[in-house]
Amino acid sequence: MKASGDTIRLHGDDNVVIALADLAAGSVVDGVAAPLPQTISRGHKIATRDVAAGENIIRYGQIIGQAKSAISTGEHVHVHNLGMSEHSRDYGFASQNAKLPPIDETRTFMGYKRADGRYGTRNYLGILTSVNCSGSVAKFIAEAAEKSGLLDEFPNIDGIVPITHGTGCGMSGSNEGYATLFRTLSGYAQHPNFGGILLVGLGCEVMQLSDLVGGRPIRADGALRYMTIQHVGGTRKTIEKGLSELRGVAEIANQARREEAPISEIVVGMQCGGSDGYSGITANPALGHASDLLVRHGGTTILSETSEIYGAEHLLTRRAATVEIGEKLIERIRWWEDYTERNGGEMDNNPSPGNKRGGLTTILEKSLGATAKSGTAPLNGVYLFGEKIDTRGFVFMDSPGFDPCSVTGQVASGANLIVFTTGRGSVSGWKPTPGIKIATNSEMYGRMSDDMDLNCGDIVTEGVAIEDKGRELFELMIRVASGERTKSEELGFGGVEFVPWQIGAVM
Repeated sequence: MKASGDTIRLHGDDNVVIALADLAAGSVVDGVAAPLPQTISRGHKIATRDVAAGENIIRYGQIIGQAKSAISTGEHVHVHNLGMSEHSRDYGFASQNAKLPPIDETRTFMGYKRADGRYGTRNYLGILTSVNCSGSVAKFIAEAAEKSGLLDEFPNIDGIVPITHGTGCGMSGSNEGYATLFRTLSGYAQHPNFGGILLVGLGCEVMQLSDLVGGRPIRADGALRYMTIQHVGGTRKTIEKGLSELRGVAEIANQARREEAPISEIVVGMQCGGSDGYSGITANPALGHASDLLVRHGGTTILSETSEIYGAEHLLTRRAATVEIGEKLIERIRWWEDYTERNGGEMDNNPSPGNKRGGLTTILEKSLGATAKSGTAPLNGVYLFGEKIDTRGFVFMDSPGFDPCSVTGQVASGANLIVFTTGRGSVSGWKPTPGIKIATNSEMYGRMSDDMDLNCGDIVTEGVAIEDKGRELFELMIRVASGERTKSEELGFGGVEFVPWQIGAVM
């Protein structure tokens, strides 16, 4: 990667450079032999030489698409002249999977040790619903608890989180959609950031509480109660009983105290949303370096958003710890190709209007930048959406690219911390798991500083090394895991971003 004033070339083989500022027509810029024929916005691509129609456009040293028409030196390269193309299918399974050297230094954070051996970074009470029909009552219980001052008696609890959603019925009880929702709800019920759970159902839904609980202690600490509105006798009685049951789990949850724990117990879900042309240059590589540091300390990081690694999967399959892990990732890619086709879409539908305004053109380009979040560690596992992560190191969890849905799956899988990079800006949170927001560019960071926890734009504007920014993020991750509140927590986000992946027919 070589920055030179007003542009940056990311790889020696690239035939485009990236504008580091808004550039006026007629400008002569570094790396481009001819004056610019038109204005180029910051983060957008400029051809460094003449490109023939049908020729590959190269960024990051990888194919990001093909020229739809002839492109002249200095011309803007974007949706009008760059289209989707075939990409590398040379997967090289497990061919570049050298383990990262462990770090001998013992680092710790202050977390909540749970009865199942995992550690939480927060200590919430959750009111978890099995179906949309019980969502309002769950919120009524939370509101009644707040009005009654229930938590005044329990100072070690961070708050009460009603977890509501739009499904749970009108679905098959035996297909992959049901299994996905079941994993998601089970994962939240057992999550280490919840000190206690109250499960609320309607009673007649497909997602039965009796199936979720299943006669088994899904929480080893016993801090779980459940009830259905129909059995209790309606809304008012359920609110009254809910308050009583909530008090019971609060008494257990309030006994939790933060204690010193190795940072190997931190599980980070890595996300990017509202990406721009800077994402793969600044914030994502910095997060990748922080991921490597945590993995070297024995921790776990989760990459997701399968539709946003499309075209870059060959970089991950090479890092697979085994051939079988690499093949499992490609099986998910093939599933997604079929999934989009049978729903009338295609994989290149993913880049959003905001992504494109920020300089990204094809899913191949977006995916190459997104994959930079994964660092360089071997890929130790591939998991279904919401499946419990039982492997340390860097892993992948299948999910859509829709951020709230993808994060929901990561939290269900056990992520006790989220790190989220954004170029266009993001305003969201994911209770019970705290989320760190990272800006890819300094302009957006300044404009939305109330929502951003860290600026990575200074990698470009000030020449800060990616490794130094990664270490800065790594230290922030440890502080947040230990209780430091993020901007989204201070603003109160996290109450409406629970979005289970709804697969299959709604009946």
